[in-house]
Amino acid sequence: MARFASVITGLTAPVGRRGFVTSVGAGVLAALGQAPLDLWPLALLGFALMYLRAQAAASSRQGFWRGWAAGFGYFALALSWIVEPFLVDLARHGWMAPFALVLMAGGLALFWGGAGMLAHRLGGGGVAWIAALTGAELIRSYIFTGFPWALIGHLWIPTPVAQWVAFIGPHGLTALALTAAVAVASCATRLRWAGLGVAAGVAFWGGGLALLGPAENLSERPVVRLVQPNAPQHQKWDPAHIPTFFRRQIEATAALPRPDLIVWPETSVPVALNRLEDTRKVMAQAANGVPIVFGIQRYEDRQVFNTAVVLQPDGTLGPLYDKHHLVPFGEYVPFGDLLARFGIHGLAATQGNGFSAGPAPQLLDLGGLGKALPLICYEAVFPNDVNAAPDRPAFLMQLTNDAWFGQVSGPYQHLAQARLRAIEQGLPLIRAANTGVSAVIDAKGRVLAELPLGVAGHLDHPLPPPSEPTLYTRAGDYFAALATIVALLVVFSLNGAKMRRIDD
Repeated sequence: MARFASVITGLTAPVGRRGFVTSVGAGVLAALGQAPLDLWPLALLGFALMYLRAQAAASSRQGFWRGWAAGFGYFALALSWIVEPFLVDLARHGWMAPFALVLMAGGLALFWGGAGMLAHRLGGGGVAWIAALTGAELIRSYIFTGFPWALIGHLWIPTPVAQWVAFIGPHGLTALALTAAVAVASCATRLRWAGLGVAAGVAFWGGGLALLGPAENLSERPVVRLVQPNAPQHQKWDPAHIPTFFRRQIEATAALPRPDLIVWPETSVPVALNRLEDTRKVMAQAANGVPIVFGIQRYEDRQVFNTAVVLQPDGTLGPLYDKHHLVPFGEYVPFGDLLARFGIHGLAATQGNGFSAGPAPQLLDLGGLGKALPLICYEAVFPNDVNAAPDRPAFLMQLTNDAWFGQVSGPYQHLAQARLRAIEQGLPLIRAANTGVSAVIDAKGRVLAELPLGVAGHLDHPLPPPSEPTLYTRAGDYFAALATIVALLVVFSLNGAKMRRIDD
C-alpha cells in the first residue's frame, strides 16, 4: 500500500516541465475513450490522474496550467483528424494543418484551464472539479456557434451507460464520467470508497442495460436505401471522376428490389439545383417512383446554400432544407469578402463568405414514412439544434460528406455522435455518408446495419420505429446547466463558510 501511495504521489507532485508532461499525458490517456478506440476504462484513469493533479495544485495559476496542459493533450489526440481537411488541397491549405491542430487544441484547452483555476479557488474538492469542468464543456458547446465534439461524456457511447443520455443529456454523461474518475482517484488513496464506487458503477451500467431493452421486430416497417458513392474529396469535383461517382449512385438507385425511400449523401449531385433539369430526369428514371432525398448546392442571387431536396415519386422537386448551422472556416469565413482578397477561403468554399445559412431546422414530409428532420453533416453533433425542430419528426436523417474527415478517427467520432442523438431523442436515425460510414441506427443508438468506410454501394434496411419522447427532448441542456450552477454555488457557499471558521 505504501508503494502504491508513493506512485500516486510521484504522478501528482511534479511541477515544471515534468509536471507539464504529466498533465499532457493525462489528457492523452483520457482521449483514448473517444471513437474509434473507445478505451473508456483508460480514459477514466486519465481523468482520475487529472483530478489528482488538480487537487495537488498549489495555486489557482497552477490549477489553470495543469487544466490547460491536460486539455491540450486531450484535444490534440481526440481532434487529430482536424488536419485531414487541410490535406485535401495540399498546395493551397497544407501549410495550415499543423497550425490548425495546435490552435484548436490550445484554444479548446483554455476552457479546461479556466475550470482548473475555478476548481482551485473553490477549494479543489471533487464536487468543485466536476462542476467546473462540466460547466466548461457546456460553455464550449454553445459559445462562438459551439463545438461539442469529443465531449468528455462521449466516452460512454459504446457502453450501456449511454442510455442515460435520454434523461440527463450529453453534459449529464460528462458529469457521470468525471464523478467516476473522482471515485477511481479516491479508491487509489482511500480504499474504503472502492465498494461505493463499484456499487454506483453497477447501478448505472445495469440501469443502462434495462433501458436498452431488446431489439424490435422490423418485419413490417418501410425499407430505406442508403447510397454511398465513395468519392474521395480530392476527386469529388474533378470532371474526370464526376461521371464515375454519379453513375454509382444511379446504379444503386435503380437496383432491385425497390425500397420505400432512397437517400443520397451531402452535395452528392454534381450540378447546382438551379441547373438540375436534365440530371433530375435521369435520377427520376432510375428511382422509378421511389422518392429520393439528395444533397446539392443551390444558388439564390449571390448566395450559395448547402441543401437537401426531395425528388418526389412523380419526378418533380418537392420540399427542400438549407443547412443552417455552418462550419466556421470550413463552409464560411467571418469577414470572408475581406479575407478572400488575401487568398483566405473556407475549406469547402471558394468565393468570399462561402455558403449562406438557412433560416432554421425544419422537417421534410416524406409521405407514408412520416416527417424527417434533415441534418446536413456536422449539424448532427448539436443536440440543441435537434431539439429546436418545429415538431417531433418520425426519424432523423443525416446527409454527410465525411471524406473531409479522413480515414482514421473523424468519421467514427461523427458516427458515434449520431448514435447519441438517436438515444437523446428516442428516434431512429438514418445516415447516408459519401465515403462512409452510412448506417441505420435505432432509437436506442444501436447500429443495425452499416456500409463500412471507403466502400461504394448501397444498403437496404427497414426503418426502425420511434420511441416515446424522452426527458431530454423536453428539458434539453437546461437541467445540466442548472445542476452545474447549483453545485458551484453550494461549493462556493461551503468554502466561504469554511474560510470564515478558520478566520474565527
